[in-house]
Amino acid sequence: IFLSIIIYACSSNEGEDDPIIIADDFDREQILTNLVDNIIIPSYESFSNEMSLMANAGLTFTNNPTSSSLQEFRSSWLNAYKKWQHVEMFNIGKAEELQYAFYMNVYPLTIQDVQNNIANGGYDLNSVNNQDAQGFPALDYLLHGLTDNDTDLINIFTTDSNAEGYKNYVKAILDQMSSLTNQVLNDWKGNFKNTFISSRGNTATSSLNRLVNDFIFYYEKGLRANKFGIPAGVFSANPLPEKVEAFYKKNISKELALEALQAVEDFFNGTHYNGSLTGESFKSYLQYLDRNDIYISTVDQFNSARIEINNLSNNFSEQINTDNTKMTKAYDELQKAVVLLK
Repeated sequence: IFLSIIIYACSSNEGEDDPIIIADDFDREQILTNLVDNIIIPSYESFSNEMSLMANAGLTFTNNPTSSSLQEFRSSWLNAYKKWQHVEMFNIGKAEELQYAFYMNVYPLTIQDVQNNIANGGYDLNSVNNQDAQGFPALDYLLHGLTDNDTDLINIFTTDSNAEGYKNYVKAILDQMSSLTNQVLNDWKGNFKNTFISSRGNTATSSLNRLVNDFIFYYEKGLRANKFGIPAGVFSANPLPEKVEAFYKKNISKELALEALQAVEDFFNGTHYNGSLTGESFKSYLQYLDRNDIYISTVDQFNSARIEINNLSNNFSEQINTDNTKMTKAYDELQKAVVLLK
């Protein structure tokens, strides 16, 4: 009898300490449908269109390098780079399989690899060894970093002893970027879309869980660390101003960062791409779980980070060299949102 009483008492105590299981009947398919149909695919379509315009401008420039064609190429590069900020976070499906982001936007650029490829020819842009020698950073270097004088830059593509090598490398980069983009977009618009949306369970491999993990990883690594923390020296003994995004164009680092932050916030809120309508999202899921407090705190933190970013110079490299404390302050505000997202 005594043993029975002890067992009963222990069982009762264990029951009191057990976590409360909350039934979660939220329809994840609604979130996935909105995110895919109204944000992911439209973002890729918009980026693909800008990629086409940039590729055409690049072809015009390489066929006839002039001041006018150079400026058109530069302008289309910037437009496409801004659109890229809206798709870089979607490292899932074909993008993950192809290591898409690594071929499009690895920075800092390894200049020696670029110059060796141009000088020697015979390069393989599909090789992982060339991921740091192509994409937007390589075009940044070739359009803005070869020389400070536009006339000299045009001469490199016309009268230089290896002008054809420079032209061919630009065309190869553009072909690679266009090919990868088309593969990713076509995959989303094909069978992958329905397969992705129909995976509405709550397992480690289900679509929403994978998407959330990738989203947070991008925010923490692609936005917070790469654009701010690494160049500001948060992870090193000294600042590394040469590691900012768009180092050679110099005055668009802030513009790209703000574009990326807006893309993150729109995705979090379920805001339709390039519009104001909203649908089911992480926001509505939190509200369903009666955690609107987390949602409000997260959005407030995004806004706090945006305020600090707006206080920075357009040229992040210059900002780091003149007053790096502002850069680290922006990083700190972005970091506070990491905790909330996780």
